[in-house]
Amino acid sequence: FCLFFCLFCFFVIYAEHKVIIVGLDNAGKTTILYQFLMNEVVHTSPTIGSNVEEIVVKNTHFLMWDIGGQESLRSSWNTYYSNTEFIILVVDSIDRERLSITKEELYRMLAHEDLRKAAVLIFANKQDMKGCMTAAEISAYLTLSSIKDHPWHIQSCCALTGEGLCQGLEWMTSRIGVR
Repeated sequence: FCLFFCLFCFFVIYAEHKVIIVGLDNAGKTTILYQFLMNEVVHTSPTIGSNVEEIVVKNTHFLMWDIGGQESLRSSWNTYYSNTEFIILVVDSIDRERLSITKEELYRMLAHEDLRKAAVLIFANKQDMKGCMTAAEISAYLTLSSIKDHPWHIQSCCALTGEGLCQGLEWMTSRIGVR
């Protein structure tokens, strides 16, 4: 029993939890990834394909896949879905015109078989911008309250300052093992 328990603890502590970071182009996905990694703003260019980094939070290892959000790349998002435990959806809180596209992409993902057990963290990014939508407005527009088969959380944030990002990660770590 003791050996089994030690192996179990080793697995829990060192298991990697796969995360996909998705959202439309220019939402702030890569900026958020590198804020997690280095706690600083890194000059980025549009992601073609993906960036992948391991982020460790309180001994919890997240393997984060930042996936390009241009229209031509969105049809390939599903190639990243296998074994995903968490979806981080980054929303540009200023981009009201494309929020309907974000909603379509969200519900398309949630309907995918490979994501049926994934928890969803929505970052309402760019909260530092004048005229941005609040997290509550985005939640209402995306009808998040109708999502019953996936745990979800929406978090206001600013990728440039890092504000709100730790709270999102804390929510994710609180979900580990709660399946």
